[in-house]
Amino acid sequence: MTEARKVPLLNVANILTMARLALVPVFLFSLFEAGGFDTTWRLIAFGIFAVASFTDHIDGTLARKHGLITDFGKIADPIADKALTGSALVGLSILDVLPWWITITIAVREIGITLLRFWVIRYGVIPASRGGKAKTLAQVIAIGLFVLPQNDVLGLIAWVIMAVALVLTIVTGIDYVIHAFKMKARAGRAVL
Repeated sequence: MTEARKVPLLNVANILTMARLALVPVFLFSLFEAGGFDTTWRLIAFGIFAVASFTDHIDGTLARKHGLITDFGKIADPIADKALTGSALVGLSILDVLPWWITITIAVREIGITLLRFWVIRYGVIPASRGGKAKTLAQVIAIGLFVLPQNDVLGLIAWVIMAVALVLTIVTGIDYVIHAFKMKARAGRAVL
């Protein structure tokens, strides 16, 4: 019998995940520096947010392609994602760039789905759907656009993409809830 290859905890995918987490306070510092509306600091904050967001794509791709998936990565990656987008949303709401109801709607959905995944974990894993991935992409693009110094055209584009992100946030949240209850019901029938 072949022994499974042990994946080292300290690998490039996990390092990128931890770097993304470490960039969160640096991003927030840049976002709020000079009163939160200085053009240079907003561009710096955008750059940090863009780099941190891109590491999410890279670490997952590297982990899958090179067999670097670890239990630590499975837990740390979504935490780093939620920390980055959540802190950006809260920061933008504190600066009155984004209404609090948008931040709260997205936060409630993200926290709720995370708790839902833990609730059904003994029955199986709820994988990220295509809609969930589209939701994440729309949120990241919208947040990035709101971080940039605003003008009328950029503001309109940001609001349109944020509206799409909100619709996807709600629709995919409902879909995950339905999926979780179906998974739990199937597991209950299997026991009988």
